[in-house]
Amino acid sequence: MAIIVYYCSITAKVELEKKQKHIESVLSSKGIPYTLLDLSANAELKDEMRAKVGDPNAMAPQIFNGNQYCGDYDAFFQAVESEKIDSFLKLEVA
Repeated sequence: MAIIVYYCSITAKVELEKKQKHIESVLSSKGIPYTLLDLSANAELKDEMRAKVGDPNAMAPQIFNGNQYCGDYDAFFQAVESEKIDSFLKLEVA
């Protein structure tokens, strides 16, 4: 499965941009392949993301492993801090 990150390339909030860049930075530094899906480029993606999360008010960034929901930025941050990113991302351990 591939890691999918729903994000917004157009944002008025610096905080949101920092969170999204942090996700990209961590995934890249760990060599974890991922795909970015830009909610700003396709309005239907927001509805898709919210349906998959199960929350009609969910906001980007949201992280998935394939169709399995991993969590939002706060959960991602906690996983990084506690060194449990593989478990958070539901990556199979060989």
